[in-house]
Amino acid sequence: MPTYIERLVAILAGMGDRPCLRHEDRDVQASALLSRIHRLARALDALHVGRGDLVAIFASNHPDALALRYAANLVGAAATFLSDAGTPDTRAQLVRTLEPKLLVVLPATAHLAPPDTAATLAGLGIAPAGGLDLQAAAAAQPDGAFACRARPDDLAVIVSSGGSTGVPKGSWRTFATYGAMVSVPSPTDRRQLVNGPLAYLSQVLVDMTLLGGGTVVLRERCDPVDTAATIEAEGITDLFLVEPQLFELMDHPRLASADLSSLRTVSHIGASAPPTLRRRAHERFGPRVVHTYGASEMGLVSLSAAAEDDTVSAGHLLPSVALRLRRPDGTLASDGEIGSIEVRSPAMAQGYRHRPDLEAAAFEGGWYRSGDLGRLMEDGRLQIFGRAVDIDFVDGRMVSPTLIEDGLLQRLPALRSVTLVREGDGWVALLLSRPGQRVEAGDCIAAIADAHGASVARSVRLLFGDAVPLTPQGKPDREAIRSIGALGRAIPG
Repeated sequence: MPTYIERLVAILAGMGDRPCLRHEDRDVQASALLSRIHRLARALDALHVGRGDLVAIFASNHPDALALRYAANLVGAAATFLSDAGTPDTRAQLVRTLEPKLLVVLPATAHLAPPDTAATLAGLGIAPAGGLDLQAAAAAQPDGAFACRARPDDLAVIVSSGGSTGVPKGSWRTFATYGAMVSVPSPTDRRQLVNGPLAYLSQVLVDMTLLGGGTVVLRERCDPVDTAATIEAEGITDLFLVEPQLFELMDHPRLASADLSSLRTVSHIGASAPPTLRRRAHERFGPRVVHTYGASEMGLVSLSAAAEDDTVSAGHLLPSVALRLRRPDGTLASDGEIGSIEVRSPAMAQGYRHRPDLEAAAFEGGWYRSGDLGRLMEDGRLQIFGRAVDIDFVDGRMVSPTLIEDGLLQRLPALRSVTLVREGDGWVALLLSRPGQRVEAGDCIAAIADAHGASVARSVRLLFGDAVPLTPQGKPDREAIRSIGALGRAIPG
């Protein structure tokens, strides 16, 4: 069976001069992208990059970054888009852990390269200090078809985690496994907006769209005004957002005047999704809203279809996914019982690159331990309660961030959103009020006490702000919220 990269270059060849990417309001024809891929493959080959090697890229949402990743796979090497990783020391440690043979930066990301690295340093459209301009080297190469050297069992792709608690983890897949992850039916008229960093699940959406013969619209940032305008101007059919981005977009005044008629799906994943906010999303976007559950390590696990009126579950398991739930004592949970989620899937990662301790804790016997608590409902839908480390049981009842968030949103209509993070034996709650409205701390405490008891209410530290700090993935920055909670001040708008 051909690898995903063989299928992708064949599909691009069949598209000819049809646009496959749109960047900076300009179309990139499939033939032009294919030419870049083949030229870059020859430039990598001249550097003796091939099977068993890793090409690491500090990427912006640029066609050249995609072309380089595909070129690396074409010569049989693995590729990874590196996450920003926050600090120079963390980025340097990330590069050391992954051990790439070649480290590549773009003009917009040149500042992210660690000053000292064992990898050969190169740029795309830039010649970094001590390195070469790979784009210039590729321009001197012919653009005829480069024969694919990848084999199904070769290392293909490493997908980064967010790194919110330290150095990001890189979950790795072979060409066979990554092919299973991206081989999802996708229509040729799909126009996928990708405005999240390529280091995360955005790259999977790009590959799914291109393998279906569709078009990817690349934007550098996720901003509600830009997102609404892009949907309208570019006829976007599919949109993917992390929940804070979804909720910010649905509440923004610009959305009311935007033409959303082209949209078919608005998928959200990755953070807390209280039912109250999900109902509001359905009110704003209609039956387009799709809720999914998954992660970079395990791929997509379940999906709540757009036509379903479901704001409490993450939908039904995908046909290829096996799931089991485990009690705290290590035994398997029964049907309908809450337990820690473990997943087995053809699209699941095979481990963490050069992180044997973390790999042993998360991957065992073909199963991935997610660290999330959930249960299977009577009709087979999967209900997610959140990270096990964030959940407590008080007087025999479960208390989770999502439950507290939803209770506050139900009882206090002036609240726009609530974000809870665990802090020691309690929680920090960041509350955002609706414009022109005010929420009293006493009302919040009373609402929590009414739903969960006085002891839980006393364990919640309240913060009022105008914005939620986010990680590069678009998830709430839990460490930043904890730090602000420790200082006892709200987040400035």
